[in-house]
Amino acid sequence: MGSQGTWVPWAHCQDRDSPGPDQEREKCWAELFDQLDLNKDGRIDILELRTGLAGQGLSAGSFERIVETGDTNQDGVLDFEEFTQYLRNHEKQLKLMFSSLDRNNDGQIDAVEIQHCLHSLGVNISLEDATKILLSMDKDGTMTIDWNEWRDYFLFNPLTNMEEVALYWKHSMVDIGELLTVPDEFSEEEKKSGFVWRQLMAGAMAGSVSRTGTAPLDRLKVFRQVHGSTDFKGNVLSSFQYMVKEGGVRSLWRGNGINVLKIAPETAIKFSAYEQIKNVMRGGNDTKNLKVHERFVAGSMAGATAQTAIYPMEVLKTRLTLRKTGQYSGIADCAKQILQKEGVAVFYKGYVPNLLGIVPYAGIDLAVYETLKFAWLNRNIGSVDPGVMVLVGCGAVSSTCGQLASYPLALIRTRMQAQASEKGAPKPSMLALLHNIVTQEGVAGLYRGISPNLLKVIPAVSISYVVYEYTRIVLGVDIEGRRGGKGKG
Repeated sequence: MGSQGTWVPWAHCQDRDSPGPDQEREKCWAELFDQLDLNKDGRIDILELRTGLAGQGLSAGSFERIVETGDTNQDGVLDFEEFTQYLRNHEKQLKLMFSSLDRNNDGQIDAVEIQHCLHSLGVNISLEDATKILLSMDKDGTMTIDWNEWRDYFLFNPLTNMEEVALYWKHSMVDIGELLTVPDEFSEEEKKSGFVWRQLMAGAMAGSVSRTGTAPLDRLKVFRQVHGSTDFKGNVLSSFQYMVKEGGVRSLWRGNGINVLKIAPETAIKFSAYEQIKNVMRGGNDTKNLKVHERFVAGSMAGATAQTAIYPMEVLKTRLTLRKTGQYSGIADCAKQILQKEGVAVFYKGYVPNLLGIVPYAGIDLAVYETLKFAWLNRNIGSVDPGVMVLVGCGAVSSTCGQLASYPLALIRTRMQAQASEKGAPKPSMLALLHNIVTQEGVAGLYRGISPNLLKVIPAVSISYVVYEYTRIVLGVDIEGRRGGKGKG
């Protein structure tokens, strides 16, 4: 949720003690209602809630859930009575949750109590992570959470039990699509319930829509990577014009089919490999928490495993992206022709630079993303969820830094995948290619095609995030990690 102190009436509400007379809370709710009732018609609709609570990092599903739960006369809006009744009931639920967390009944929640509660729900986190959760809610710097801090933090977050709070803490900052190498952690309960596969399906859907939306820029990147400055003198615009003239507007999406097809197997293999590698690293001790660098190593190894398994699809994608009109009738025909003319080995052309590129890209992407995210959280004490725009910004910057580091290897990989298609042409090794590019095109040649690649970062990350969030809602897992249909506790 966002920094709540910036909203004046809410700040007044937070200053008042709950143990005081009920009239104080009623007065506070009246101020909140007046602030949210933008058109002053005595009712609050979803749009007004979304506008008034825009800084709180809530998902679209949260606003719907608040209205559905509080709207007793089913007219689609909340009047003052419904609004106050909703908050009255919600605060009672929050009080029950607070009491269940407060094991020693001292009126304060500490990091050990948060860790114990999550462990009892099957979510194993370190004391360090529990402290991060605590710090996000601790406004007075006491290293504990009192009832007022707990209530004010979750006042407009429609969570109804500790299972939902646990999932919210765990998944409110979940990473999307291809943003991070380190996959999310899931408990045994989540794996058995099918939650994991719904989560992965949402990621695959987000990746599919995102890649389709940015496919023309991706094709332009591959086209410019392969056609070096000696072959093609044109700029970005003339490259677009050449592709459209050669095959029409539809040709800008060449290779996108297989690019989308490979997402599902790659995601599934990466996740399965990650789980197996983690088990090996734990040495049979299921309760051991892996440190960030251990998770990074496990994530990189899982990524390499997935890449090895689906690499032939990468080669097919490059060939289909670069194909001339009528060259192949489809994916199967492309695979058949390559196999007949060039043999099986060609399906692993460029594999070595591809594998070498995973580590710098993933390491820098993860390091920059985590650094930016925690820098934001440190500047905005009182927030556990940076919100859509901050996450998209962090993802875009970290992805760009990762690409700048690994791009020369990606370019050499694509050249190797493509050059094998030219009959009788020399097929230089990775080092020979590197030498040729630097000699003929200079160091700048190693970054040929990077401009369309950088151009697609922000739209790709943004599309991914939006699709991911709404797909999770459709699949019954919204951004707070709530399971089940809308409006159900």
